[in-house]
Formats: sequence, structure tokens, C-alpha cells
Amino acid sequence: MFFMTEKLDPKSADDILKKYDKESDTMMYKGVMAKIVSAIAITFSVFQLYTATFGVLDAQLQRAVHLGFGLALGYLLYPTRKSWSRYKVHPFDVLLAVFGAVTPAYIVMEYQHLVLRSGTVSGIDLVVGLLGILLVIEATRRIVGLPMVCVVLAFLIYAFAGPYMPGVLAHRGLTIEQLVGHLYFTTEGIFGIPLGVSSTFIFLFILFGAYLESTGLGKFFIDLANAIAGWASGGPAKVAVLSSGLMGTVSGSSVANVVGTGSLTIPMMKKLGYHKDFAGAVEAAASTGGQLMPPVMGAAAFLMAEFVGVPYIDIVKAAIVPAFLYFAGIWLGVHFEAKRGNLKGIPRNQLPKIGTILRERGHLALPLIVIVYLLVSGYTPMRAALVAIVLSILCSALRKSTRMKPIEIVRGLDRGARNVLSVLVACASAGIIIGVVTKTGVGLKLASGLLDLSGGLLLPTMFFTMITAIILGMGVPTTANYVITSTIAAPALVQMGVPVLCAHMFVFYFGIIADVTPPVALAAFAGSGISGGNPLRTGINASKLAIAAFIIPYMFVLSPVLLMIEGTAFDLLLTILTALIGMVALSSALIGYLADDCSTIERLVLIAGGLMMIKPGFLTDIAGFALFVVILFLQLKRRKSAVQA
Repeated sequence: MFFMTEKLDPKSADDILKKYDKESDTMMYKGVMAKIVSAIAITFSVFQLYTATFGVLDAQLQRAVHLGFGLALGYLLYPTRKSWSRYKVHPFDVLLAVFGAVTPAYIVMEYQHLVLRSGTVSGIDLVVGLLGILLVIEATRRIVGLPMVCVVLAFLIYAFAGPYMPGVLAHRGLTIEQLVGHLYFTTEGIFGIPLGVSSTFIFLFILFGAYLESTGLGKFFIDLANAIAGWASGGPAKVAVLSSGLMGTVSGSSVANVVGTGSLTIPMMKKLGYHKDFAGAVEAAASTGGQLMPPVMGAAAFLMAEFVGVPYIDIVKAAIVPAFLYFAGIWLGVHFEAKRGNLKGIPRNQLPKIGTILRERGHLALPLIVIVYLLVSGYTPMRAALVAIVLSILCSALRKSTRMKPIEIVRGLDRGARNVLSVLVACASAGIIIGVVTKTGVGLKLASGLLDLSGGLLLPTMFFTMITAIILGMGVPTTANYVITSTIAAPALVQMGVPVLCAHMFVFYFGIIADVTPPVALAAFAGSGISGGNPLRTGINASKLAIAAFIIPYMFVLSPVLLMIEGTAFDLLLTILTALIGMVALSSALIGYLADDCSTIERLVLIAGGLMMIKPGFLTDIAGFALFVVILFLQLKRRKSAVQA
């Protein structure tokens, strides 16, 4: 079959993943060392499952054990230098791994004494705490990247340089004892909310995703997408959008999603006739939206639930309509490109049958259905994820073709622990930033500065917040990006009367969309690596396809009904309808085709009409719709005349 014979060589896909996804470029041990690392990872997962089942430890103890396992694994799996052999263990890395385990273990062993000292830092506390902070920063450099380290160091420098800072940024400054005590021996710094969420919800959902991948759910999604949309105009591109959206329900990594589904869909698109720059862009834009797709969104969504103070299911509910609009925008762009290039789909006789797919592998999706039901029913995310993990193993056993062997179940524990490392370290580093912000009060100062810069007007404030989130997103992962922007920029929006959830979702969206925003667009670069296209042009095309993600956040800030937190059902339906028509207008303008090729004037009119319909308001909706109808009528008339001629 066509859809099964066009897959990229697995080795090439793996190389691309390691090139653009830093967390995938790990050591490849053999023999005894491989067994030792696996044993640590499996023990880590068993600890998390045990505490999820029988009750978590006290907050600081749970987070300390979580960090100890993470640092030990991180230093063993990510070498000090890229030039070092990926197969040979280095004594220096082993030494750092031991220190990484011991420094958090000090909190566990001395917990009672630390509580009794009530924040007083002894000499040994100072040494251990300082070493622990340095180990977190070095692990961040290895696993997350240097840009995140630069952000952390900037905040640490600010903590000491307060008396020398100009104007509103000035503060009394902190001593080394005050800073270490706050960052390492309280739950306001490294062991704060981000690491707390990582040590409970996030780990279990990542483990759940690892088991779903082991069952072959990804292949099921791709085959299902082929059966649904492969025959349509531009079928393979629509398959890429649909399969990436489905994969996004279990994958929180844009780059991993690109490589996972793109290794199959991008060659298909190229064979159909799509330009390689556009083929890579389709997969990049669709895969980036995976972090926006309920029910299992990116790790930052779990942090949002804690920061905003609402159940995770409320975040999921709020994300449904924006995610739908985002993928609808990409689908429309793909459709108009196919129509413009007269690109056909795959013959139906070369595609799998929906009934056959659902009958043979439909049971693999049951855990996803159950986890949504549990969340809606009031279960905690941790309990829902725990049930879903067990169910994913049981469901795979319903058919021999999907059944996991005992060794595969054990490997799932190993893989889940490895997959969480980048999020774990990013959360620990984000804790340093939050610790400095809470200790110095710089968050409110920066929020006030942002308001002053925008003149107290909402739209300029939103624009500057967007730019901040996108720039940060080019260098730091979504989790850390969200923590920083929600601490610094979101309060400025809240001060202007924006609902808290809208403000946090706003920065969350733009932190994610940085993955397809040039000049540093990792998802687009990964897509170009598979397609053989130009990375910059792929990024530009991906940004055009993902235009919805640049507009939707403005929509739900101006009209919170899109997040289902205000308004009636009729208001919601009307807003969705006008937004969809606006998306049609914008997508056709950017691609250059609606019912016929668009002239420059027509594209400008469609852009104006699309933006009017996207902006909430009766008059703007009517005006935008009128402009759209006029252009559509003119193009249909022109096309009819051309056919008759």
C-alpha cells in the first residue's frame, strides 16, 4: 500500500530527531553500564507509581527524591561535551551523577533538622545547597540548552545586584546565605510548584504516553487519518494535519511529533506534488499544535492548572475550541494549496478501511477515552493517569497483534523515566527563577514596566507579551517559557482586567508557537531535515499555516467565551462560526487561492475581512463577512467565465 511504502529510513529519522531535539541526543551505553542506567530509570518510575498509588510523601521530600533521580539519570545520559564518545562512560559524569543524587538526598536525611531550624542555614547546608543549585544549572545546560542557563544566570545576578540596579528594578540585594536558603531549602525555589507538578502529574502522564506509543497507537492514528482523509484533494497533507493532531493527544514534544509522523507523511506529500518546503511546513505546524490538543497537553498545561488554581479538566475544557480553530486553520491552508496546485489524493484502493482499522486496533484508543471520562468525573489528574497507565497495558493485551510482552512493559518504565528528564530539569531551573522573583518582587516591577511601555493600553500590552513569549520560546522549552512569562508578563494582562485563565493561556500559546517562528524554529527545521527543504523557507511557510495560533490568543482575551468561561452556548457557536469564516478568508489570502487565484488586491481585502470577523463584535463581523462574500462572488464569476471561454 502507498501509505506503508513511503516511510523515511528510521536511522535518518533518528538522526534528525537528535539534531533538532536536544533531549533525544543521549548516551548509548552497552553492557553493564546500560543495565545500571536502565535499573536507575526503572526504579525511578517504580517510585513514582508507588507514591501515586499509596500516597505522595511530604512536598519537599517527594520533590527531593524526584530531583535526585532526575539529576543522576541526566548526568549519566547527557555527556559534558558533545565531542565525547556516546558509548563510553566518563568518570566525571559518574561523579556528577553521584553528587546529583546525594545533594537532594541530604534534604531527605536531614528533613526533621531542617524543619526545626526554620530557615536558618548552617555551614553544611550552605555547601550542599550551593552545590545543588550549580548541579541543576549544569544539568539544564546539558539537557535543555544554554539559552535557558543564560536566563537563570541573569535572574541570579539580579538577586545580588539589586542595590546597583536603576530605578524601579532596584532592591536591597540578597546575601549568599539568604539566596541558597530560599532556593534550596524551601518550597519557594527549586522545590517549588513546577517541580511539584513534575513529581506528580507530569511524570505519570509522560509514562502514560510512553506506554501508548509502545502499543502502536501512533501507527493506528496515521492509518486512521489515511482512511479518513487520504483520498481527498491534497490527501497526504491533510493526513499529516489529522494524524499530528491525534498524536498531539499523547505527545507533548513538537520535534518528536514532527519526526514520528513526518517520517511517513512528508515523503507522501512530496510524491503527491507538494513542494518540499511546504511539505515540511505542514508537518511542523500540525505537530506544534500537539501541545495545544486536549486531553493530554504539554507539560506547561499542568503547571497552568496549579498557577491559576483550577482543576486540570478546566484547562482541558478551555483548550478545546482554540485547538479546533488552530487545526482548522492549518487544514484550510493545506486545502487551498492543494486546490491551487490541482493536487489529488491517494486512490481509495490503496488506503486502509476505517472499519478494519477500528476493528483490529480501535481498542488502543480506549485509555484516552477513559482518561477524559475520569477527569470529567472529578478524579485527580494523578489518579486518572495511574488508571490510564494500567488500562493501556490491559487494552494492548486484547489482541495478540498489539499485546505487550513483559519485557516491553519494563522497557516502558525505562522510557518514561528518560522522557521526563527535560521537563524535570526545566521545572527545577524555573524554580530558581520563581525563587528570585518571589524573594525580590521583580515580577510585579517588570509587569508595571510592561504596562508603562504599552501606555496602559490592552492591545500594545498583549503585543509586547507576545513578542516576549516568542523570543523566549526560541531558546527555552515551553515549560520554562510558560513559567517565566506567567510570572512576569501575565500579571500585566491581569492588572488590565483580563481573566486570569485567559492571560495564562495567552502566554502559553505564544510560547508554543515559537517552535515554528523563524529564525529559530526547531519544529520547522526538523521538518526541513526530513523533506530536504530550506529551513528558513519551511519556517516561513509553517508560520503562514499556523497563522491561527497568532490570532486565536487575541480572540480569547477579547472574547473569553472561546475558553468557555463566559457567555452562553449561542455566543460560543456564533463566535466559532465567524472565526471559522475569518480563518477561511485569511488562509486563502496567505495561500493565494479561494475559488480562483487571488490578485494582490483580493488578498488584501480577504486579510482585512478575515481579521474583522476574527475580532469579536457584530459590526465587524458583518463588515468582514461582506468583504469575504464579495471576493468569493467575483472569483466564482471569473472562474465560470474562464470555463465557458
